[in-house]
Amino acid sequence: MCKTYEDFEALAQEHDIQMVDFKQIDLDGRWHHLTIPVERFTPALLTKGIGFDGSSYGFLTVEKSDMVFIPDLSSAFVDPITEIPTIAMIGDIYRIADEYVRFESDPRYVADKAEAFLRDADISDRCLFGPEFEFFVLDNIEFRNEVNHIEAHLDSAQAGWNTYDSPYDEVDGNKGYKVLRNKGYHADLPYDVSYNLRSKVVRVLEENGIPVKYHHSENGGPGQVEIEVEFSTLREMGDRTQKLKYLLKNIAIAEGKTVTFMPKPFYGECGSGMHVHLQMFHKGEPIFYEKGGYSDLSPTALHAIAGILKHSAALTAFVCPSTNSFKRLVPGYEAPVTICFATANRSAVIRVPGYARSPEDKRFEFRPSDAMANPYLCYAALTMAMIDGIQNKLDPTALNFGPYDKNMYNLTDEEKAKVKGLPKSLDEAADALEADYAFLRNGDVFSMDLINNQLRKIRKDAAEIGMIPHPMEYQKYYDL
Repeated sequence: MCKTYEDFEALAQEHDIQMVDFKQIDLDGRWHHLTIPVERFTPALLTKGIGFDGSSYGFLTVEKSDMVFIPDLSSAFVDPITEIPTIAMIGDIYRIADEYVRFESDPRYVADKAEAFLRDADISDRCLFGPEFEFFVLDNIEFRNEVNHIEAHLDSAQAGWNTYDSPYDEVDGNKGYKVLRNKGYHADLPYDVSYNLRSKVVRVLEENGIPVKYHHSENGGPGQVEIEVEFSTLREMGDRTQKLKYLLKNIAIAEGKTVTFMPKPFYGECGSGMHVHLQMFHKGEPIFYEKGGYSDLSPTALHAIAGILKHSAALTAFVCPSTNSFKRLVPGYEAPVTICFATANRSAVIRVPGYARSPEDKRFEFRPSDAMANPYLCYAALTMAMIDGIQNKLDPTALNFGPYDKNMYNLTDEEKAKVKGLPKSLDEAADALEADYAFLRNGDVFSMDLINNQLRKIRKDAAEIGMIPHPMEYQKYYDL
């Protein structure tokens, strides 16, 4: 991390840096980059910035698309992926008026505004996020979408379908030890084929400022795994999320593997989420703990929970922003579909971990989100929902959000009628956001342009994918 240009010069000299790479995020959450020789990185660039086309990032239309990014020195790290020694850093996006002005829809700026709004409301000066990153490590992915050919083929060396005639054991024969459907949770070696890869990734993450809590094999048989990171603040966790995905994908490719964060790449297997644990502190004290409250949660924590649950349908437009997201949010695969909270209940939208008992550990977990989300917007939207609940002293029990200490997948019809569910499609998520976005607009944290751009994007995705014939339709309808 660099605080000054002199810090950058020292880091560049120490590592014989030849190139400087700038990362900017688009509305979807993908990093784009632009690179210059280290000789061109001068103090003037830290105020003048570099121009780019904002319309290509999904932010602006082509007739008003000139934008500038200014590098954030504090985000600098020595890139372990590139062959030529390179320092990478994240750029903050500015629009061009009479003077440079932070672009109100830059996801990183949205994160800054959400943190400032939380502090200004005198609720918390330190809101912490602890995401769990679930993903699949695969050996091959092929897909084809043409007028006359629709196909996807995925393969994993450890998958149960490779118990016979496996292409990964052609020399020495098949040794077995394949993971059957939904049987991968904490599977040990030799079943856990990607263990060494994950350990390599974790060491690189640690060396690049991303502390890791642990990693392990997950439920999905064909290579599903998880890396859970330690807590950090909103914008910093957005930065760490982007770095983790960048480093993980590139190290996997170098090791002959490929990684996907798609929520539901396999039919009949558990999907991949990005559960987010949430804590708040104020003046050094935890404010989510109160002995004797439900699960030792404070009234502030319960208000925050109520805020998230009240707005959870609208939140899905930012935290589950793909059509594939809603193929994961179905009963029976440990994904939440019911808008409620409870202790140690993985079928609820919000789970209160039963093992987090001390004041400084007290937290709750939001379970619907997945890594298709732009992380800055995901974490900021959750923050705004919590602020709304706290400021309006919302009561989750009075709003019929629980606690429900039961399996929400097995409710009777009478019980189901009393509770609400998450949207069942991306279009429903868009409808929910259109009906409920005022909490995001508080403090001008989310601009109306950003909300409208997100709505246009997800509705376009839903319409485009909704028009494509599905292979299962041929099985069901071809002969009718």
